[in-house]
Amino acid sequence: MNKSNKTAVMYGAGNIGRGFIGQVFHDSGFEVVFIDINQNIVSALNECKSYTQLIIDGDKSVKNEITGVRAIDGRNESAISQEIKECDIMAVSVGAAVLPHIAPILANGIALREQTLNILVCENMAHAPNELRSSVSGHLSDCSILNKVGFVGAAIGRMVPVMPDEQRLGDPTLIAVERFCQLPLDGDAILPPMPKLKHTTLCSPFTFEEGKKLYIHNMGHALTAYLGFLKGYTFIWQAMDDESVRSLAEKAMNATADALAGKYSENRAALTGYVNNLLSRFANKGLGDTVARVGGDPMRKLAPGDRLIGAIDLCKEQNIDYSPILSGINAALQFNAHGDSSASHLRKQLCNHGVAFLREYCGLSEADAEKVRMLDKI
Repeated sequence: MNKSNKTAVMYGAGNIGRGFIGQVFHDSGFEVVFIDINQNIVSALNECKSYTQLIIDGDKSVKNEITGVRAIDGRNESAISQEIKECDIMAVSVGAAVLPHIAPILANGIALREQTLNILVCENMAHAPNELRSSVSGHLSDCSILNKVGFVGAAIGRMVPVMPDEQRLGDPTLIAVERFCQLPLDGDAILPPMPKLKHTTLCSPFTFEEGKKLYIHNMGHALTAYLGFLKGYTFIWQAMDDESVRSLAEKAMNATADALAGKYSENRAALTGYVNNLLSRFANKGLGDTVARVGGDPMRKLAPGDRLIGAIDLCKEQNIDYSPILSGINAALQFNAHGDSSASHLRKQLCNHGVAFLREYCGLSEADAEKVRMLDKI
């Protein structure tokens, strides 16, 4: 156990919780209290008081032990509220669909506090801090309590693939991660006093960091997965080894880099380095990340404002050619990974509505929808 009395609550012991934010808190000297409904993980964390990360760098891996941890059953609302009342900092990574379900528990814990609390909102969705704040406020009789809570946006850039059961060797807490470990935070959303956290950078305006993450990283990653699926590849690294896929992904990512540089008057050379670094990280064979995982839930990823459509809107705003992203959307429409219910729903929508789906659901203009249709018959 950590000798420090400082405590950080990590709501969600999944890939991002254990694979990223748990390490940030641990390396910053906190005891980490995980909250999750997965009983196997909760029991294992409480039994061992630690877990292991496998940091993957190509064909090499290094074990990193995260010690000084414990866990609480996500259904034990009174215990969770008590931890929220007493913790020094908190983070949430449960998935966008789950946020409304944990909001009442968060509200109960926040209502018990006297001190300021900063909550790192580590969700892969636009406006996640505002969504969580709104959900929590609906369960408070006195919303002025939220004046003491900072809902802090976090740009989750570390890649944490799903680890197959056969690789876990009976340890449900074992997790594989890439070496990259940097966490940009919304500096303008933080309320003092804020504990010092390793591996973090305070950014302003944070919308630029959000744009980098969503419209360069997430867009490029998804586009690689969809193009890779059409080529019959299983892994992202295989898609990256295909020059035609890599080239199109690079062009798409550089298009949004151009748009972001123009919109925020940022250094274009730095964004070139960001793109090149991402392409190299996508090609990390040791991670074993699959096109099915990265491309999963295409309905969400084709939604207005999300990684693909939002990237196009950004490029249009800055008068940047976005034709490579349209090719990615065309590939996304043909994504049909086994067992992906979102992909199955997408196929039904296309069957029923054809190209109109692109206008009515995705929000593409009629001209752009026609360009996508012309790339390949829907």
